[in-house]
Amino acid sequence: EDLLEREIRNLSAEIESLKNPQNLNPSPRLDELREENTRLKYRLNILKRSLQEEKTHCGKSTMNINQQLQEIFGEAIRTSCPELENPPLAVTPNQQPKFGDYQCNSAMAMAQMLKAKGLKVSPREIAEKIIQNLPDNELVQKTEIAGPGFINIHLKKTFVSKLLSHLLINGAQPPPLAARKKVVVDFSSPNIAKEMHVGHLRSTIIGESMSRLFEFLGYDVLRLNHVGDWGTQFGMLIAHLQDKFPDYLTVSPPISDLQAFYKESKKRFDEDEDFKKRAYQCVVRLQSKEPDFIKGWNLICDVSRREFQKVYDCLDIKLIERGESYYQELMTEVVKEFDGKGLTQMDEGRKLVFVPGQSIPLTIVKSDGGYTYDTSDLAAIRQRLFEEKADIIIYVTDSGQATHFQVVFAAAQMIGWYDPQVTRVEHAGFGVVLGEDKKKFKTRSGDTVRLMDLLEEGLKRSMDKLKEKERDKALTPEELVKAQRAVAFGCIKYADLSHNRINDYIFSFDKMLDDRGNTAAYLLYAFTRIRSIARLANIDEAMLKKAAETTEVILDHEKEWKLGKCILRFPEILQKILDDLLLHTLCDYLYELATTFTEFYDSCYCVEKDRQTGEVIKVNMWRMLLCEATAIIMAKGFEILGINPVQRM
Repeated sequence: EDLLEREIRNLSAEIESLKNPQNLNPSPRLDELREENTRLKYRLNILKRSLQEEKTHCGKSTMNINQQLQEIFGEAIRTSCPELENPPLAVTPNQQPKFGDYQCNSAMAMAQMLKAKGLKVSPREIAEKIIQNLPDNELVQKTEIAGPGFINIHLKKTFVSKLLSHLLINGAQPPPLAARKKVVVDFSSPNIAKEMHVGHLRSTIIGESMSRLFEFLGYDVLRLNHVGDWGTQFGMLIAHLQDKFPDYLTVSPPISDLQAFYKESKKRFDEDEDFKKRAYQCVVRLQSKEPDFIKGWNLICDVSRREFQKVYDCLDIKLIERGESYYQELMTEVVKEFDGKGLTQMDEGRKLVFVPGQSIPLTIVKSDGGYTYDTSDLAAIRQRLFEEKADIIIYVTDSGQATHFQVVFAAAQMIGWYDPQVTRVEHAGFGVVLGEDKKKFKTRSGDTVRLMDLLEEGLKRSMDKLKEKERDKALTPEELVKAQRAVAFGCIKYADLSHNRINDYIFSFDKMLDDRGNTAAYLLYAFTRIRSIARLANIDEAMLKKAAETTEVILDHEKEWKLGKCILRFPEILQKILDDLLLHTLCDYLYELATTFTEFYDSCYCVEKDRQTGEVIKVNMWRMLLCEATAIIMAKGFEILGINPVQRM
């Protein structure tokens, strides 16, 4: 590909020099040169076309139509206005089909830029020039200029049909990756000895889905659970453990309710001075790693871990625990490094780091010599950059921590740990979870809602819903339980992911289990129905596979055409999420795909049956392939969202 591109550049330069009249004295060679010019142009076009085709058919990858159109229009725009630095490139899907399939809106902005240079050209003239300069390609059927200078783009049906066949044969495949990048996603991160709450639930669901997206796109993903497993609270917990279970070193203490245990020790810490002193000594002895204290600490962490794991098992989450304790030694090195570069200042016994442009400093050592969140987050980012060699680091926590991370990232850049142009480090924040009364999500008595209680209620409600639909009569007991879990956990995940994460989110079982509207309940039913169409027409996988290779997907009916284009927007949707990490875009797309499929299925018969006997008379194979292509994309979308569809529902 590089060779082709180099040759194209050389030929283009040669043609340009031939166009330049100063180089030519009228001479008998003029005709020869003109012929040469025509020959070169012809060869240039062939080269451009083969390069275009090479880009179009990147092996098994599902092509990103929008990106492909951007390359074609980008080239035309650069040729039309070589005097503009970085001319704007805007290609978007068209909302109204009568105006074509995509639209290029660059001409208006280009006219503004030329005007700023003192050149008056109308956007329509620029649009005409862009169309004249479009390189040969297989995608575009025709273009037309609308309004002040919008270019409406109509795609070639045969080309879209070819792409659908490619998808059916190869499955939904990610775009080719230049290099396999390492991604660290830091999410979930509950605190040991405290309840995991709905904020942790959001972080867990969003972080897992982001990880799955990066994995599908071919990145090497490390999911990290940055649990709060270190700090002064362990002093009081260990002191209470010694009193309540004096034989804890030999007999495992039966702590069933860690919440209550935490509250008891906190009460003693607040009310009993002697206990408080002992708690502080315990912290010191734990920090100097005395074996008995490490054992007590591990026991408490294990009880918590078992509780967290129940939640992770329900939601099918696998992450590597790497808590604050992991970074203890590294924190000392961080402080040394900031000191060594003269970046710290003392203030009333505290050691601070001021970062230019940031409103608050970081406190890296407290006046009692202890470390803070700031220190452990600096140690963690340093470890992830230098030991994990991460190219991308994403932190998924509530938006309340946005300023904290902004300062930590700025400090890491200031000390030279990473360059934001090279390494992507980002905080993906999210809003709070509210109850249906739009107040903070709490139980009736005002306590934190236990996540296991919440998940169990979800299971109960989803079973009620399935029985209400009389699914218990149609499914075997095993199938019913599978459907119950798929609906309950799928709905909880989807309800969260289908809202823009930046906004606060109202948690409502009634809404999420409603099978009308943009919910997992609706999508799971739709998916099961699509999957059953082929089964009811007695078409097995082998027949579909053969048809994918031999049957052309015809897109003559407007609903076939609409569905075909919608299916192929999948790669551009994923590209957008990769840029902004907003997963609700994928949910909106899957909902649009399901409703577009319903329109298609209602207007285009796929299977014709005898009215009397119900026997299949005729199967429309290319429409069966459209059903299959829809299912392929929906299944892949579900996989990225962490939703587990079932065969029968």
